[in-house]
Amino acid sequence: MISEPNQLFALLASVLALLFWLSTIKRLNVFFKFLPPVIWAYFLPMFLTTGGITPSSSVVYSWMSTYLLPLSLFLLMITVDVPSILKLGSKALLMMLAGTLGIVIGGPIAYLIFKSFLPPDAWKGFATLSGSWIGGTANLVAIQKSVGAPDSVVGPIIVVDTVVGYGWMGILIFLSTFQAKFDKWTKADNSAIERANARLQEMDTTRKPTQLNDIIYIMGLGLGATAIAIAIGHRLPALGDPVIISSNTWVILIVVTFGLALSFTPLRKLEQVGASKIGFLALFLLITSIGAQANLAAILDVPYYLLAGVVWISIHISILMIVAKLLKAPLFFVATGSMANIGGAASAPIVASVYHPAMAPVGLLMGVSGYFLGIYAALGCAWILGQLAM
Repeated sequence: MISEPNQLFALLASVLALLFWLSTIKRLNVFFKFLPPVIWAYFLPMFLTTGGITPSSSVVYSWMSTYLLPLSLFLLMITVDVPSILKLGSKALLMMLAGTLGIVIGGPIAYLIFKSFLPPDAWKGFATLSGSWIGGTANLVAIQKSVGAPDSVVGPIIVVDTVVGYGWMGILIFLSTFQAKFDKWTKADNSAIERANARLQEMDTTRKPTQLNDIIYIMGLGLGATAIAIAIGHRLPALGDPVIISSNTWVILIVVTFGLALSFTPLRKLEQVGASKIGFLALFLLITSIGAQANLAAILDVPYYLLAGVVWISIHISILMIVAKLLKAPLFFVATGSMANIGGAASAPIVASVYHPAMAPVGLLMGVSGYFLGIYAALGCAWILGQLAM
């Protein structure tokens, strides 16, 4: 097993490099067209952990989550074109809310189906998972503390969250190649997306070759903002009882707000020399660490939890599809609206960028919104589950 921190980080970075190199080989174009490198950046480390080559927990993973997530979010936010995003209209928000509704409804239904096969306090685990699937990890911790879920219940839930949640993320990335067919089925009007995408891609016409001093500026600014956000965030008090905004949530809010504010300044021109590309690199490295934390063998220990998770997310998907058909929404809104719930700010921009590379900030803003909107919906779902357990 490769567990030494430096070697483990080097291995994950090498895996990412290998995948993107393979994607440039013409004979493999068809393969990577349907399974982009970002999918394998998650699943290949999972296979390595399952095979006993890498550990499922390491200080490296914690470090990458602590520093790479805020770094990537900050660099993506300073490239945001807010007016273009706002012109997307209400469909983006409605699809995110439809995804939230699917989680709130799906959890209690899945619990009722498998209740007789699960321990008495399993409802607390389901409530905890609702927090993760409506906003991300920050909400998971908040709901866990709210219902008092013990580690024995949360353990299986982490497996379900990783396998089912990120499995769905992989499917969404795969479905990106079928956007035209889906949009034809829903009779979607893509004009707003096309206009926003065109404006967000406008900098491509003015890009300059990236120089060493550009990389130094970008990394210095990004890491500096990350360090400041961590220093401030860890000194701010947790809010809510149960805790809704933790120190980690403060860090994300600070870097996102700071980056968004700087997007209205000349610093936004750093995109011309590749600021967002470095942000994506940080995100993709983070994805490799997320994948490495999942062990496929653990699925055998929690079969009913896993089946319940599949039923739950299927209800979430069904509601999204129904609403998309009614609203004539494009697949892009379905994907980003779903990931804004299931994965939060860490995953939504990745999925958005696969569909439209310039639209990652849209996914990011939707994911951040999930932190605020999700906690109330997750608490409601937890209350329903508690009533069903009586």
